[in-house]
Amino acid sequence: MFSAGWKNLKNILCIRLDNMGDVLMSQPAMRALKQSVPGRKITLLTSSAGSGIAPFIPEVDDTISFDVPWVKTEEVSGERRLAALANELKRRRFDAAVIFNVYSQNPLPAAMMCYQAGIRTVLGYCRENPYQLITHWVPDKEPLNYIAHEVERQLRLVQSTGAATFDTELSLEIPEESRQKISEKITERLAALRIRANEPWLVLHAGVSEEKRRYPPNDYITACRSLIKQGYRIVLTGSGSERGYVDEIARQLSDAATNVAGELSVAELITLIAAVPVLVSNNTGPVHIAAAVGTPVVVLYAMTNPQHTPWQIPSRVLYFEVPPELRTKNELLQSFPGVSTPRASPGAIVQAVNELVGGTNASRNYCTYSFL
Repeated sequence: MFSAGWKNLKNILCIRLDNMGDVLMSQPAMRALKQSVPGRKITLLTSSAGSGIAPFIPEVDDTISFDVPWVKTEEVSGERRLAALANELKRRRFDAAVIFNVYSQNPLPAAMMCYQAGIRTVLGYCRENPYQLITHWVPDKEPLNYIAHEVERQLRLVQSTGAATFDTELSLEIPEESRQKISEKITERLAALRIRANEPWLVLHAGVSEEKRRYPPNDYITACRSLIKQGYRIVLTGSGSERGYVDEIARQLSDAATNVAGELSVAELITLIAAVPVLVSNNTGPVHIAAAVGTPVVVLYAMTNPQHTPWQIPSRVLYFEVPPELRTKNELLQSFPGVSTPRASPGAIVQAVNELVGGTNASRNYCTYSFL
């Protein structure tokens, strides 16, 4: 049953202002919005970091890229640019806006932006009563009452308007006109790296946008050396800004590892992750790309936001503590629910990789749970 009026709203602005992985974890909720009303258009307002994945999300019809000052970013958007964004949103005459955020983020700046843009129907979580800023207010009970997976959180939000979907998976689509060319390029690249179909290999994504979520490089090196002795070849990925950091790891691993950080487009990264038997990564965007293409993941998970584990794929989540000097000042993130899975160590990484590549049922952790 739809909330009053929502079934008549066709032009929807979805706001997700943080990173690529956050955008991907909002996809099932956007799918629910899209499928629930025939002819509904979804426009995504996201950061420059998040906008890179948007062309591959089939539910997104249009994207507006903007780095707002209330989300961590390297860009600075002054008051004139914010005013121009509000005018652009007003010009597009959106029927409603949906604010997607994690429980540690305040939705009110985005709600105020919608108010200035003349968008009067706004859906979002908020801890306090937002009155006219969020007309369809869902009281935010996280993390005090429970913590849900990020995908579940956003699905529950749109369900309050009557929007639902049976398909809750993440998915990505590379445009057909470029799919074959990109696939051939990745195949040629792997052949040049001497990676053969019947030999073990993996992708290691050692970079991450926040230092506090970065697993110690020496432990990555120790784990990779053990895997190399087992015959694995390793492809290291990352952004262009992470090239030097990743190169230091690659140099320690001799010719069994190759650094391609900064060399791949988003489409090429998606294709590479879809091809690899297993991804080893910090808790960052490629983990959610892997979830969207069905690749098993070993994730080295800093004990920060607990709700971003791999969604509905075979995975191993290995936790490690954030160094005291890097820990957050946000009190909502200072406690972390108890975990019973193995803690991160080089040996645990090796074991997890072998179990996932071997396909043992015991290694399958689909992470569709809530932290109650």
